[in-house]
Amino acid sequence: MNEIPQHDDLPLPDYDHLPTGVLATHVRGLDEEGLTQVLAYERAHGNRLPVVQLLEHRLQEVQAGAEVSDVPAQTPETAHDQPGTTGPTAVPGPPINPPSHGTPFNPAQPR
Repeated sequence: MNEIPQHDDLPLPDYDHLPTGVLATHVRGLDEEGLTQVLAYERAHGNRLPVVQLLEHRLQEVQAGAEVSDVPAQTPETAHDQPGTTGPTAVPGPPINPPSHGTPFNPAQPR
């Protein structure tokens, strides 16, 4: 492939915003053509060695007959894109207790 694919032509939406740590799970759903496109794009733009190596390795696996996953992995980075979700789940913090020496004095509140 001599032509460098454009960002909008990539088979992975938001490829540029995917953390490197989750990229391996996302490329499992790409066939040989998709991997070749992403690899050409990466070499022309970021050319990050760990990403290029990951893409090359996965491409070799697919060429050797590895199965292409038909269900993309759901990660916190892409959960907001799924219907019915509103984004990261809020985790409640610890309860807030008054200080051990009592409640601070507020002159606006009657005693």
